[in-house]
Amino acid sequence: MPMRIEALDGIAWAWMALALVTCVVLFRVAPPFGRHASERWGPMLGTRLGWVLMELPSLLIMGVFLARGMPWEGSYAWLLFALWIVHYVHRTLVYPLRIRPAATRMPLLIVACAIGFNVVNAGLNGATLTVLAADYDRAWLTSPHCLAGGALFGLGMAINLKADTMLIRLRADGAGGYRIPRGFLFEQVSAPNLLGEMLQWAGFALMAWNLAALSFAVWTVANLLPRAKHHHDWYRTRFADYPPQRKVVFPFLY
Repeated sequence: MPMRIEALDGIAWAWMALALVTCVVLFRVAPPFGRHASERWGPMLGTRLGWVLMELPSLLIMGVFLARGMPWEGSYAWLLFALWIVHYVHRTLVYPLRIRPAATRMPLLIVACAIGFNVVNAGLNGATLTVLAADYDRAWLTSPHCLAGGALFGLGMAINLKADTMLIRLRADGAGGYRIPRGFLFEQVSAPNLLGEMLQWAGFALMAWNLAALSFAVWTVANLLPRAKHHHDWYRTRFADYPPQRKVVFPFLY
């Protein structure tokens, strides 16, 4: 039996409260993967395998909701499912194959935490879109918030893909190590890839106009804003010639 929207909204509010607490913690402790990797957090996995395992639940859960729980007649909610699935097909199946197998590995603990997050997040969003499917009608499709949100989602995805590609190409020659990224939005901020992902899910929340989608946008900022700050500080510590004018993640602001 589908959950009532009131129950789903209550879960979303609690989920957002947990995101704010998590954000405070993450500003103090950098998650130990990527350039911040540490074996002190327990057993390790290969980076590619870790990415696949982390992101797969979001892809599978939303795929199941779309295939089995979606009332199709007169509803354009499939568009929101499609945007989600396109992102996670890339993040789960394409991105791990594009990145260079790193010398650093990913703690199993981080993978397990990410799996738990994605199960709750995808489950909450999939259930909410299914319950509210009738609200996503033709009028919604042409509403200002849907159009603006779709444009913001597309802009964020484009920024994220462009920045990720530039970072991958920095190490494509097999030389290893880290270098200062140059060009594009890297001239303004240290983490335009993370900026793009924040914009992307803010756009999704604007399109969907429900608390579950808003909770995902809040969680995205709660996870990525501290990570961008840790990246920025890492660059400034590691490279004496790091451009001093670069902000953390928001051009000209922070």
